[in-house]
Amino acid sequence: MPYDFETVLNRRHTNSVKWDVGADELPMWVADMDFQTAPAITNALAKRAQFGVFGYEEVPTAYYQAVADWWASEHHFRPQLDWLMFCTGVVPAISSIVRKMSAPGDNVLVQAPVYNIFYHSIENNGRHTLASNLVDNGDQYAIDWDDLERKLADPLTTMMILCNPQNPIGIVWSRETLQRIGDLCLRHHVFVVADEIHCDLTLNGQEYVPFASLTPAVAANSVSCVSPSKTFNVAALHAATLIMPDAHVRALISRAINNDELAEPNSFAIPGSIAAYTDGHEWLHALRAKITANQRQVQAFVTEQLPLVKVVEAQATYLLWLDTRRVATDSAALATDIRKRTGLFLSAGDVYRGDGAHFLRMNVACPTSQLTDGLNRLKVGIDAYVAEHPVKD
Repeated sequence: MPYDFETVLNRRHTNSVKWDVGADELPMWVADMDFQTAPAITNALAKRAQFGVFGYEEVPTAYYQAVADWWASEHHFRPQLDWLMFCTGVVPAISSIVRKMSAPGDNVLVQAPVYNIFYHSIENNGRHTLASNLVDNGDQYAIDWDDLERKLADPLTTMMILCNPQNPIGIVWSRETLQRIGDLCLRHHVFVVADEIHCDLTLNGQEYVPFASLTPAVAANSVSCVSPSKTFNVAALHAATLIMPDAHVRALISRAINNDELAEPNSFAIPGSIAAYTDGHEWLHALRAKITANQRQVQAFVTEQLPLVKVVEAQATYLLWLDTRRVATDSAALATDIRKRTGLFLSAGDVYRGDGAHFLRMNVACPTSQLTDGLNRLKVGIDAYVAEHPVKD
């Protein structure tokens, strides 16, 4: 059946973090889609609300069965039910896991530029961020394997947070790459936390590889964090799942999640998630087609209208990484200037560290008319900035 990805929703004055902006501003920053969620989810939540009782709840087997069935159908991998644990969010889980599976003063390795909240989970808990920066080779980013192994071998490095697929660049890591990372972590006694929250949003024929589907020894040295939140735009449901193939790891992390009170669902988390994973397949496939079309629109516009800007092709997510180094040396200053001039609110890439100071991140999960408005604002902002700060070749 057809789904509506073109109606512009008025989300102002709805307690939306994204839309808490000025009257003439257009937010295209935080990873929050401007689409209504799948009808199956809306129907399930309405049914739950009509029941009218919202007491303490537990997680039924049907929830875990829905998660396993979804991974089997969409990702050709079926996790065992006893590997799975409900929690109230990927980020709270990562912070809890950092506290349980590492010690104060340890290094936690990331591959920058990467999701900025990882740094909060690491540094706010008294650990040190150790970055093995991804290398921009002109067409796509690559791993510096020598640097990665050297930093994993540091005795103080006890954990790696892996973004799979990668945010903000949109890389879908291959099975070979993930296995190589996993083998290195195993060799150097580094535990892997795989944030796979964008796993359903692959584009252009790319296929995400679950970290838990790697060889048994590598999978046992990991926890994967997944959720319907990005896929179905339901972050406020506060539902996520941890995939843990190893029993000892499960015992440790289960204790951490329960100690931090992250294991109890609200009344809408379970029915919403089950509906998503049971009846959301067609909606997701239509969504991916829409995101792909939006990415192509951005690429065509930038090529024709903004030759000083380069779009890094995303293999996953609805977030585009825009190379603005020929426009400005400081993307934060550029983002501020564009917002002031045009009202377009983009994410400055410096918060993701690595080479992010040369990039802007744009959220393209929106109707065509809204995207077109954003691109026109981007052109006005870039052209005005260049006029005042001429490019030096």
